[in-house]
Amino acid sequence: MSTTNTSLPSLDAEALYAKLVQQVKAGLQGVEHAAIVGIHSGGAWLAERLAAELQLNDRLGFIDVSFYRDDFAEKGLRPDVKPSQIGFDVEGATIVLVDDVLYTGRTTRAAINELFDYGRPARILLASLVDRGGRELPIAADFLAETIVLADNQSLQLQRADDGRFSLTVVHA
Repeated sequence: MSTTNTSLPSLDAEALYAKLVQQVKAGLQGVEHAAIVGIHSGGAWLAERLAAELQLNDRLGFIDVSFYRDDFAEKGLRPDVKPSQIGFDVEGATIVLVDDVLYTGRTTRAAINELFDYGRPARILLASLVDRGGRELPIAADFLAETIVLADNQSLQLQRADDGRFSLTVVHA
C-alpha cells in the first residue's frame, strides 16, 4: 500500500491557527483556573503555542491517549507513545483540550477518560484546528477553525516546521 501526500493550499494552517486562537481567547475571558492540555502530537504542538499566547505556560499539559483508546487491543501499542505530563491541579479547572483534527471522536473520548484520572475538572472545552466529519461518538468542538470533507481513504495531517509554523497535508491511503 502506498501513500501519496497532497498539499492543501486552500487550508492555510497558520491562518486557521490564528482563527482558533481568537476563539479560545474570547471563550476563556473571565474564566478562572483555565488550563490547556494538548493531545500528542499535533494537538500538543497547537497547545504549546496557545498556552504561550494566552500566558498559560504554567497551566499547560500533554496527554498521549494510546492506552485509553477503545481499539488498543486491536491495534496494539504504537512505537511513538509519549508520556502524559500534567503538572497542575486538574480538580476544578476549566481545561481546553486541544487536538489538531477532529474525526470520529474516539481520541477525544480517550483523552477525557485520561483527564479524569488526574482529577475532576469543572469543565472541559474542546478546541480543534479542523473537523473532518465522520463522527462515531456525540462529540463536537467548542472552538473550531475549519470544517472540511475528506474521502474515507484520506486523512489530514498537521506538520510543524523547525521554525514552529504549521502546515496541513492530505494523505491518501
